[in-house]
Amino acid sequence: MPLSVTRRRANERAKACFLRACELDVAVRKPGNVSLASAGHGMTAQQFTVSSRAAAEPLFRPGAGVGERIEAAVQASWEAAGCNTNLGIVLLCAPIARAIDLRPDASTKAPLLREAIDGVLQSLDLADAQAAFRAIAQAHPGGLGSAPDQDVHQPPSVDLRTAMALAARRDSIARLYRDGYGPLFELVAGVLGPGFAPGAADALAPNDPGMTVEVAANVAAGVQRLYLALLGSVADSHIVRIHGEAVAQTVMAAAQRWQRLQGPLVGAGGLDADPDFAAWDASLKAQRINPGTTADMTVAALLIAGLTGPG
Repeated sequence: MPLSVTRRRANERAKACFLRACELDVAVRKPGNVSLASAGHGMTAQQFTVSSRAAAEPLFRPGAGVGERIEAAVQASWEAAGCNTNLGIVLLCAPIARAIDLRPDASTKAPLLREAIDGVLQSLDLADAQAAFRAIAQAHPGGLGSAPDQDVHQPPSVDLRTAMALAARRDSIARLYRDGYGPLFELVAGVLGPGFAPGAADALAPNDPGMTVEVAANVAAGVQRLYLALLGSVADSHIVRIHGEAVAQTVMAAAQRWQRLQGPLVGAGGLDADPDFAAWDASLKAQRINPGTTADMTVAALLIAGLTGPG
């Protein structure tokens, strides 16, 4: 049966918003993460860009289940970039993509989109878990290790949401699967507000000379606000797995300090005008500290903002 015009447009718009969110992920400096301003962890911004473009098609393929989207997008990303650049992003965005495919009417309204995502999470099944486990094992994220129950290196015996609930204590992405995406919607509303519009995939990047200085600064500052709000409120799962809770808490405290500084610095060129901000970025990378889970959640929040905000 041919796709309805409404469904096709909703999927295409969501894919464009996803690509824009991924573009902003590397266009804006987020200390500890790879960006156009600063490579790190053996990866470059270009690898993230090519992998997001490769992932977009399977991630927003009409009719696909969540697990199918995850597995196909991770496979496409790996073939494009040759390493794991976006497993967490794909895990978080797949339920959003599925929700829009099923409920195109919810694609621009935050309460309806949140409700649609909850419905998707409730309907996850064993096949979704099997496909997601294969994808996670292929991506093999840093510090993955093993688990006493429902280890991803073994076939799962429960549905994907149940499996994520078992991992929720040690992983922020798994907690969102268990508890719903409410925290991300609340973050977008509380940190960005209704006036923030990251734009679609063909919008100009913050460092594009065609974008006005004021608009570029506002977009970059919004991305950094999201990132610092997340990093300052939740111990980054990726840091905890590799470096331990104490290191993650130290990074959280530093993020909170930069949150307090961001307001006064907005009128003076923003955080990037302070050389200490770039120095913090370099220091984290020198210590191989990568707040990767926070970056993944930032992209998902930007996708939500792009879908439900103006523009």
